Amino acid sequence: HRCGAHEPSALRDPDPAEVSALPEAGRGTIRMVTLAPELPGATEAIRRIVDGGAVAAIGHTEATYEQARAAIDAGATVATHLFNAMRPVHHREPGPVVAALEDPRVTVELVTDGVHLHPALHRLVTTDVGPDRVALVTDAMAAAGMQDGSYRLGSLAVDVVDQIARVAGTDTIAGSTATMQRLVAQTVNHGGADRAESLRTTIRQVTVNPLRALGLPAPGLSPGAPADLVVLSPDLDVVQVMRAGTWVTLPG
Repeated sequence: HRCGAHEPSALRDPDPAEVSALPEAGRGTIRMVTLAPELPGATEAIRRIVDGGAVAAIGHTEATYEQARAAIDAGATVATHLFNAMRPVHHREPGPVVAALEDPRVTVELVTDGVHLHPALHRLVTTDVGPDRVALVTDAMAAAGMQDGSYRLGSLAVDVVDQIARVAGTDTIAGSTATMQRLVAQTVNHGGADRAESLRTTIRQVTVNPLRALGLPAPGLSPGAPADLVVLSPDLDVVQVMRAGTWVTLPG
């Protein structure tokens, strides 16, 4: 019901046995699996995803509040791009959004590209759950950082107009064209009156929080930490990039 820009014919109910093989098939490279908890077999699939060492996330879902709660109790710890492709909040049926927000075990993703969400929602959610439970994601597809034009998302044709990607011939948003740099700038510039505090919060939400949600070591400037750095200008443009201890030559 909430497939978004995914090809409907490729979607099916979770198969717990199939799900069990995912981490092994991916040789440990599969970090997270998103599914709709209202589908048959979803609860058992969540348990097997977690038992296999991956993170279970709820998303693209029409789940009720109770179904979302059951998924979280079964081990789901991430809400994939909260609000988007998700049953909206209703005063008599709060749905998966409220279930995720009120549970301290859940990290909520937000696509703060200025298209998927109004900036006020980022400010509201951060105030509600605290800055450490929000992970900012681009939801980027192949047109990220590119010019307007025609692209593909899997088998679907996508038109990008004014940097907004939509499934061709529809109003359905087809991912994002935002780079992480653009996401950071957009979030900081609409983060509130205190720009310095907004910058600190935003950087945390694109670095430390996503890593923690995936069970990976937090970044930091310390001996033995990965020597990966991004240097930003006061206008939040990328100035320099270090990858594995080596400065990268930037295009242009």
